[in-house]
Amino acid sequence: MKILIWNIMHGGGRRAPKIVERIRNRRPDLIILTEFRGTPPSREIAARIKEMGLSQQLKTTSESHPARNALLLASRWPLKRIHWRRPPEPKERRLLAHVRAPTSITIAAVHVPNRVSGIKYPFLDALCDLTHRWRGGGALLAGDFNTGRIGEDESVKCFNRREDNFMTAMSKAGWADAYRSAHGQKRAYTWRAPGGGGSFRLDHAFINRHAHGRLLGARIDWPPGDPRPPSDHAALWITLKD
Repeated sequence: MKILIWNIMHGGGRRAPKIVERIRNRRPDLIILTEFRGTPPSREIAARIKEMGLSQQLKTTSESHPARNALLLASRWPLKRIHWRRPPEPKERRLLAHVRAPTSITIAAVHVPNRVSGIKYPFLDALCDLTHRWRGGGALLAGDFNTGRIGEDESVKCFNRREDNFMTAMSKAGWADAYRSAHGQKRAYTWRAPGGGGSFRLDHAFINRHAHGRLLGARIDWPPGDPRPPSDHAALWITLKD
């Protein structure tokens, strides 16, 4: 099972054809897109993904505010949305669903707000609550967390102690950082600040104990040599045993 986790930046905009092309070339089985929107470029991306065989789709877009950042979960297998007890807000930034694949898994897709929003830490607390209470079998918590480890996931100082504590709390709760499980302490980044303001690993996938034995690999994928890449974020790929 090849899982793509990707922040497509502002709903894709004029970069939508490049985004579609890159997805088509990589042939994922399951996709989590953050900064997906209810705008025409995002809707076009969803339609093209559907044509690739990922016809099962769940969205968190707002009809009244289509330009808000939201999520798309697309799959080759049936999806069932699950009620999220004590969920983080806003609702556009989280999605919990069961994937009825040959070996099923539950996906918690998220896009954690940034610090300026004033709701970042309550959102992270709600994710900690979910992972500590989880009793639903194999699961993956994935998306853009706007968070990382101090000194490990930043090329310049950015993350604070509270954000670092979230990362360690995931491990203590039995949810392994998939990239670190595959690559140890190797430095890699998923977002580059404009104007040379540093590079950071913001996009993560945490896999729980029930599913960790299925993890085959994780990689961060930047388009090689493209001066105008499809997004300011790299794609994160997770491969699980079927």
